[in-house]
Amino acid sequence: MFLTITTTGTPESPATDLGFLLHKHPDKAQAFSTSFGTAHVLYPEAEPQRCTAALLLEVDTAALVRRGRDKGRGGAPDAALAQYVNDRPYAASSLLAVALSRVFSSAMRGACTARPELPARPRPLRVEVPALPARGGPDLVHRLFAPLGWAVTAEPVPLDTEFPEWGDSRYVRLVLESGTLTLAEALRHLYVLLPVLDGAKHYWVSADEVDKLLRAGEGWLPGHPEHRLITSRYLSRRWSLTREAMDRLELVRLAEADDSDVEEIDNAVAAETGPEERPTPLAVQRREAILTVLREHAAARVLDLGCGEGHLVRELLKEPRFTEVTGVDVSVRALTIAARRLKLDRMGERQAARVGLFQGSLAYTDDRLKGYDAAVLSEVIEHVDPERLPALEYAVFGAARPRTVVVTTPNVEYNVRWESLPAGHVRHHDHRFEWTRAQFRAWADAVAERHGYRAQFRPVGPDDPEVGPPTQMAVFTATTVTEKEAKAA
Repeated sequence: MFLTITTTGTPESPATDLGFLLHKHPDKAQAFSTSFGTAHVLYPEAEPQRCTAALLLEVDTAALVRRGRDKGRGGAPDAALAQYVNDRPYAASSLLAVALSRVFSSAMRGACTARPELPARPRPLRVEVPALPARGGPDLVHRLFAPLGWAVTAEPVPLDTEFPEWGDSRYVRLVLESGTLTLAEALRHLYVLLPVLDGAKHYWVSADEVDKLLRAGEGWLPGHPEHRLITSRYLSRRWSLTREAMDRLELVRLAEADDSDVEEIDNAVAAETGPEERPTPLAVQRREAILTVLREHAAARVLDLGCGEGHLVRELLKEPRFTEVTGVDVSVRALTIAARRLKLDRMGERQAARVGLFQGSLAYTDDRLKGYDAAVLSEVIEHVDPERLPALEYAVFGAARPRTVVVTTPNVEYNVRWESLPAGHVRHHDHRFEWTRAQFRAWADAVAERHGYRAQFRPVGPDDPEVGPPTQMAVFTATTVTEKEAKAA
């Protein structure tokens, strides 16, 4: 198997910086042992104007067969020849993807100790794979790579050049070119999409593959138009793993949406008014309304579920009454931004002891969510598919059971008051629904009855006499005590 990565340079940014990014010196040819063969890294050209790194993977097909038999997956005797006569030594597959992650692991993480400023800098990149299995043909190759910013060339490889009437094989020669991506992004795209196009993996797909997919797909997979197909193929169409991954991707989209939906509308309104006429942004009004409820209920330990980039967590930390503030989100990227926004690395010891951030999915019960005075779901539920709401409901109200739960969500009836919002459109493209006041009340009352809470409703923002407020809020207060809580009391 063979893959090349080429970049061009300028006097200020020479192409040979590729050696720093890959952690492989251009003047050396290096070899790395793997469980399925040997990976070689060399540089066919290394000049300041143009530099190419090549990865050559020599696959030991006999070793692969022996390993499969040792694990009880040797196959039927009549398939013995197929185990040795195949395309593995030549065509890009999961073997090449694993070699990429192993040989270029630091580059894939975006780490460069010698030149820490380089990984975040987009470079002109050209990636070439001479033989790539493409189950779906060149069209699928374009559908997978083009939305990520690549200019794609996928030339079908004929079955036999002497007999063109036989048609094309399932292989393509792939060339990708982009000037808007970092090397780390490019490597993560290849790591996920090479085995997706092949449609198979050389190893058993276990539960940890979901974490690998989400790590490599962070920042691009949740919004990819083919994310369902990518997830299913990457996980070898294992239904349970695919469903888990899709649930987690859904919550990533939820987190990354954050407050952008309403803030975009607020910005449009502000642009059309003078400074003295500009209203307080709805996102700010919403956070203040949540803080008011938490103060009224004397909450000290607070959960921000779906905390996104930490806007509410930051406001909570400003008040000493909130002795413990924990933000939970499924997106590592959002939590990283939140930590940066909160300046956790520079926070004093006493203040740092009050705050926590951790990754978690609201579609599953989690013992870490138990024992809090209050939980906040601010602009969260509308990003969840309706059929997944019962899982979120049980995780929060049934399993975690904080004394107070605050839920905010858009009021779809108010949308007609925004001239910048086209008729029939939701406020954010990731909203799975937007409820009327009656629909929200019906859902909240049913949740309260099922789990021993009382629901009260408050407007957030101007309460229009005809269509109500832009944001609707439900405040759930526990009315029953579980057996465990009674014993603790």
